[in-house]
Amino acid sequence: MKFALLQPHWDFAGSSYFGCREPHFPFELLFARQQLEAAGHECLLLDGHLEAMTAEEAGRRVRGFDPDFTVVTTAPTYLFWRCPQPELRLPRQWLSACRTRAVRVAIGPHGSATPRAAGEKLDCDVVLRGEPEQVLPRLAGGAWAEIPGCCWRDAAGWHLDARTAEADLAGLGALDFRDYPLPRREHRHHVFSGAGRGAELEFSRGCPWGCDFCNKTLFRNRLRHRRAEDVLAEAEALARAGFDYVYFIDEIFGCGKQRAVLLEAFAGLPLAIGLQTRIDLWDEESLAALGRAHCVSLECGIESITPAGRAAWNKGCRLSTERIAELLLAARRHIPWVQANLIADDEEDLAATEAWRRELIARGVWVSRPVPAYPFPGSPLYARLFGPPDDLAWERAHGHYLALNDRRGYYSDVQDSAPAPLSRLENSAG
Repeated sequence: MKFALLQPHWDFAGSSYFGCREPHFPFELLFARQQLEAAGHECLLLDGHLEAMTAEEAGRRVRGFDPDFTVVTTAPTYLFWRCPQPELRLPRQWLSACRTRAVRVAIGPHGSATPRAAGEKLDCDVVLRGEPEQVLPRLAGGAWAEIPGCCWRDAAGWHLDARTAEADLAGLGALDFRDYPLPRREHRHHVFSGAGRGAELEFSRGCPWGCDFCNKTLFRNRLRHRRAEDVLAEAEALARAGFDYVYFIDEIFGCGKQRAVLLEAFAGLPLAIGLQTRIDLWDEESLAALGRAHCVSLECGIESITPAGRAAWNKGCRLSTERIAELLLAARRHIPWVQANLIADDEEDLAATEAWRRELIARGVWVSRPVPAYPFPGSPLYARLFGPPDDLAWERAHGHYLALNDRRGYYSDVQDSAPAPLSRLENSAG
């Protein structure tokens, strides 16, 4: 059978989205194509964001391909499934522009949390919950009730599956990036100076912690690792293609015994690396190893400058604030950009937080201004505030977030300065 795989040309005007707006590899689609083709299916993968494609152009190409299934991802790349834009305007536009006889399928964080609501907003036939790459080939068999996380609509309404699909990472293999427009890629994620060509890699999925604010429970939840040899094969292929920087999209880079093997290998590659991690996974010796592996960008969540504040977010961090600062400064001795992120909390001492922040900034470590957490449906924070997500979960979460930020008087410096209500975002023509 034939599958069209779509990454929309993202635009976040008016959105509360606080992820990066540049193109990134749509790993969920790249891995899905590899799995589909291995199963004997034919694929058309369109990265509308990287190719600056309009929905109308994508529609012409999809109609020429005449697929049996058209698949759209509802958020930019696995890196940003944890902090997606709440609105589904663009995925809906792309599915509409690419409408054919094909079964319309949605993958992503929205349907993983609220499959019926996402399916209705997108006017699609199937919503897959969780990681889709190894279950998409099973759609061709027709026994949808047997597929984990498969929700579909017929004349009787929506048939919802509460399970979440989880990929076997060892079975994914190494991506070859065949027929993907690599020459168009330049963005170096989370690097703020210099020049070069950047891409992304994935070493692990999931995280063993359950921080309240983290939106990974309904997808990419359990910690798993890919084979180091597959990651290195991809890194070497990207180096041959002219890239000099890769960013690891892992939720938490640095867990597991293969970390040392990977870092030692990267020390011998002509690639710089960036990553997000927990500072309490490292010590002075391992941070030096990161430096030898050409790490140039390290980002970690501190959340609060007090043990009580970190415990309130269920951070599970056993280090003192003093030790956290020591490790951040140790990292900065080896890594040009070290960033620590904070979350706003009404219980925090704002003056003490600002003093701690300014001291570290003066010593070369960038510390973000505290920003309120978005209660993504399905996250522990959402469950604590509202209970299990229902069909209005995204509207409820968005309204809560706007009210919280309006009361505090500021948004993140990477967000739109005045995000719109969700109803306006969903119905915007722009």
